[in-house]
Amino acid sequence: MGVEDPLSRMPRMRLDELLEELQARINAARGTRDRVHSLLEAVVSVGRELDLSQVLRRIVEAAALLVDAQYAALGVIGPDGRTLSQFLTVGLADEEIARIGPLPAGHGILGELIRKPEPLRLTDLSAHEASYGFPAHHPPMRTFLGVPIRVRDEVFGNLYLTDKRGGHDFDAEDESVIATLSVAAGVAIDNARLYEASQRQQRWLQANAEITSNLLSGSPRLRVLELIAQRAREITGAALADVAVPVPGTGDLVVELALGEGGDHRRGLVVPVDGTLSGAAYEAGAPVTTAGLADDDRYDTGGGRFEGFGPAVAVPLGTEAHDTRGVLLLARPQGEPLFTEGELQPLLAFAGQAALALELAQRRTDAEQLALLEDRDRIARDLHDLAIQRLFATGMTLQSAARLVAHEGAAERVTRAVADLDETIKIIRSTIFGLRARDEDTGPSLRARVARAVGETAHTLGFPPRLSMEGLLDTDVPPGVADHVMAALTETLSNAARHAHATRVEVSLQATADEVVLTVTDNGRGIPEGGRRSGLRNLEERARGVGGTLEVGSPAGGGSRLVWRAPLAPVDAA
Repeated sequence: MGVEDPLSRMPRMRLDELLEELQARINAARGTRDRVHSLLEAVVSVGRELDLSQVLRRIVEAAALLVDAQYAALGVIGPDGRTLSQFLTVGLADEEIARIGPLPAGHGILGELIRKPEPLRLTDLSAHEASYGFPAHHPPMRTFLGVPIRVRDEVFGNLYLTDKRGGHDFDAEDESVIATLSVAAGVAIDNARLYEASQRQQRWLQANAEITSNLLSGSPRLRVLELIAQRAREITGAALADVAVPVPGTGDLVVELALGEGGDHRRGLVVPVDGTLSGAAYEAGAPVTTAGLADDDRYDTGGGRFEGFGPAVAVPLGTEAHDTRGVLLLARPQGEPLFTEGELQPLLAFAGQAALALELAQRRTDAEQLALLEDRDRIARDLHDLAIQRLFATGMTLQSAARLVAHEGAAERVTRAVADLDETIKIIRSTIFGLRARDEDTGPSLRARVARAVGETAHTLGFPPRLSMEGLLDTDVPPGVADHVMAALTETLSNAARHAHATRVEVSLQATADEVVLTVTDNGRGIPEGGRRSGLRNLEERARGVGGTLEVGSPAGGGSRLVWRAPLAPVDAA
């Protein structure tokens, strides 16, 4: 068997090398084809969605898959252009995210792309000058690829990818693929935002039509306000919606209606103008927003009443700064998107509907009040022109007849009847004077006096009490009884501030057809057995003095409840 000539092996070796090179190029071409195919699938997948949150989720998932990254995130730049308002992640479990703590706000390497919106590729992100480490419980990350996402002419956010699988670095091809995906992502985000805006506009139009229909059908004011708050909360995705209206003569606001999380606790709260978001909007006559209602130092009045709430907006209900009839407050949970300018414009138009509802309700109240005053004038005129004249004539007749009565006892009775008629005429004249008296002649209304007293107590208690008032307090409660109500309210709130050590106080004042009922409830330490104090004795004596009662009890959750009642009809002194 002969030995093969080395020269004859060289062409074969050269052929093997060429075949291997060809195979490598075929594999590379196949890999490029597969990657292009994957990129096209990702673009189609991202563009298929119309819901913005789903679009963003698809984008970050597709980016991680295309470059085989272990971790990926998409940060949405907030309205200030410096921080991130949203941060979506891939590769981290919910438990890991919870251990890490608050989501990034856009500092360090993440902020580098915000300041310089250009692709950034790093072999070791910890070596970059903008890096300052990871928070506790954060997984280690080494390689990094960041690419901005542009929507038309604005930078919407950034794609962040770390730790390419297999320990490899991100290369120029990875950067090119993600840059291509970001262009498609920008188009998909724009489409989703336009679709979202059109859907939201349609919902606003439907809500406006619904409110207009209720206004024209004469629905009660509170029903229209509830509809306004409910629709605004649904369309904006807010967790809380409340309507605060000004209290005459106090300079404060009171929450008349509250829906959503914590609504039951907010209803009836007295809201100071200073140090509150609603108060700022009321004073400015323009919308006021905040990125974090619970943490904003500008609106710190009321302590922790907004724990768990983040972005919020307060919109005045009126057309001019000096014609604001109330404030609509909308608050989202922490971590939710901020209220954008695109959301504020239709919200302002919607607030105009609310202002119209309040104005229409005020006009109806004025018309009812005018009708009541006219009716009182008519009654007073009839009493003066008919009843008094007849009584006077009857008295004159009896007085003349008394001279003709021979029996001494009968004459005395006739004289006494004339005196009674004279006293009756005086009573009727006093009633006429009361019927014709105007509010400006009788001083501030009971509602205004109660609201002012409750608002002033907030400084003593350290928090604003809840206040609710029902019934015809300003027309059916006599001035004398109203003074007793105010004295009882002042004494009760003073006791709560000095002795109860409460964190919540609720005041309810209700006028029925027969009586006025003042109820003050707190969650303090309650009234100990045998611990009746002078303040309670004063309240009980005051109630008995006007024919009323005082009930002292304790609600189911602890604390104390005082119910002070007084009849509206005059008490017979006999």
